[in-house]
Amino acid sequence: MDQKLKIIIPMAGLGSRLRPLTWSRPKPLVCLAGATVLDHLLASLKTVPDHEKAEFVFIMSPGQQALIQAHMQKNYPKIKVHYVEQPEKKGQSDALWHAREHLDGPALIVFSDTLIENDFGSIANETVDSVAWVKAVPDPRRFGVVEVDSRGLVTRLIEKPNDMNNNLAVVGCYFFNDGQMLARAIEEQINRKIALRGEYYLVDAINLMLENRATMRVEQVKVWLDAGTSEALLDTNRYLLEHGRANLEEHGTFDDNIIIPPVFIHPDARVNTSIIGPFVSIGAGSIIHNSTIKDSILSQGAHITNAQLEGSLLGYDVVINGMKGKFNLGDNSWANW
Repeated sequence: MDQKLKIIIPMAGLGSRLRPLTWSRPKPLVCLAGATVLDHLLASLKTVPDHEKAEFVFIMSPGQQALIQAHMQKNYPKIKVHYVEQPEKKGQSDALWHAREHLDGPALIVFSDTLIENDFGSIANETVDSVAWVKAVPDPRRFGVVEVDSRGLVTRLIEKPNDMNNNLAVVGCYFFNDGQMLARAIEEQINRKIALRGEYYLVDAINLMLENRATMRVEQVKVWLDAGTSEALLDTNRYLLEHGRANLEEHGTFDDNIIIPPVFIHPDARVNTSIIGPFVSIGAGSIIHNSTIKDSILSQGAHITNAQLEGSLLGYDVVINGMKGKFNLGDNSWANW
C-alpha cells in the first residue's frame, strides 16, 4: 500500500445488551480473558501489514472518549488514534460519515463488538476494490449475508434474508482500497435517504458501490466471536481461555488454592483458600478469599469473600460477601449476606 492505512473502529452505542456492565463504561472496555474487548480486538490486528504505522480512527458516542483515550494512552502510547464523535444514533454509515475526513486512502473497518481470528496479510497487494470477511453459518436469517457470483465476486449484500440460500454472514470487517469510494456511496445513501427505522446501514452503502461497478470479494474466517451480549461474553471468555489467553493451564493446588484450568489470574490479584476454575478471568487488584468461582469474569478490583459464583459477570470494584449464585453486577456494586 502506497498510502498509510486507516483502521477505523466504530464503537458508538449504549451497549444496552451488556448492561449493567456498560452503565459506567463503554462496551469496548468490558473485560474478558485477562484484558478488555478493545485489547483483544487490537491484538487480532497484528497481521495487518505495517500495522505499527497505521492510524486508528475510533468513532464513539458522546461521553465515551475520556475513558477510551485514557486506556489507549496508558496501554498503547505509540499508537496514533483519531477520536471522532457520532452525536446521534443514526446507524453505521452515519458513524462513518462523521469520520469521512479519514476515508482518504486504504481503510480497514472493524466493528468493536466482534472478534475474529484472521490473517490480514493479503490486503497489502489487494487487487479488488474491497473485501468483506464472512463466516458460513447454519441459519443466516438473523445476519447480513453476501451473494456471490460464479467468479467469486460479491453481487450484493442482504440484511437478514428470508431464506437459507446464502449462508455467508458478514462478520463486521471490511477493507476498502480507496476509502473515498465508500464515502461517496455513503453520501449518496444519505442524500437518497436509504435508511431503516431512521438508521443508515453500511450494507446499503456497499450495495450502492456494487451498483456503480465496484468489485468486492469475500474471505472466510474460521473463528468469529461475539462480545455484544452477556451470554456471548461468557462464551467468548471460554474460547479465549482455551486458546492461549489463560496464564494458568495446569490442574493442581497452588499455595492454598485449587486451580481448575483454563483460568487467567492477574499477577496483581490476591487469591487464597479458594477453588478457581474452569473458565475464570480475574482482573488486577482483585482479592478472592475462601470462595469458589467458575465460568465467570471478574473485572479489576473485585473483592469476593466466602462466596460461590458461577456464570457471573462482575464490573470494576465489585464486592460480594457470603453469597452464592449467578451475578451480573456493574461497577462499584456490592452484594452482602
